[in-house]
Amino acid sequence: MHKYVIMGVQGCGKGTQAALLVKAFDLVHISVGDIFRWHIKNHTKLGAQVKRIVASGNLVGDKVVERIVHRRLDEHDWNFGFILDGFPRSESQARFFLESYDIDAVIHIQVPDEVVRERVLSRRLCSGCGLDYNLISHRPEVQDICDVCGGGLVCRPDDNSEALAGRLNDYHTKTKPVLRLFERKELVLNIDGTLPPDAMQAQIRSLLRV
Repeated sequence: MHKYVIMGVQGCGKGTQAALLVKAFDLVHISVGDIFRWHIKNHTKLGAQVKRIVASGNLVGDKVVERIVHRRLDEHDWNFGFILDGFPRSESQARFFLESYDIDAVIHIQVPDEVVRERVLSRRLCSGCGLDYNLISHRPEVQDICDVCGGGLVCRPDDNSEALAGRLNDYHTKTKPVLRLFERKELVLNIDGTLPPDAMQAQIRSLLRV
């Protein structure tokens, strides 16, 4: 069984790398961001709360995130393991997680802030089917139109310069203690996030020895 946490600032390529590992090892990809977006799309009470928080550039509180992750992992549909994306984001969340679960590695993707800004501000999301695009690396065939369903492409509500600056500051401030905690347990694998996706995946596999 493979149990991994993947970490890195928004726009570093976590989703792509997680998807490749999921396909290779039949893992369950547990994305906190995807769970929140589902709640927002379905107009739940949690979704309304999360929407207000992320639109202001802040992170959702520890207790809410911990409850969501615990509930998801308790479904136990991860027979061959899981890769957890978007959690933990604070030392409190990390301690909560390590008290409840064993993991094999923390995959930490490192990308300079200026590269993150370029990537994030180029992201687009299909308003119809939810497919992700990026105007740098994954352009639609017709500008602003989804290749799959023909829906219009939009920016995510929190993909703007002001909100991104807040997220970068929060990430660096809160993630350093998390990484130190995981490093003390010799779990952290540092990955060069500026490499092409295939090269990043090769580096991850090499360090994981799988």
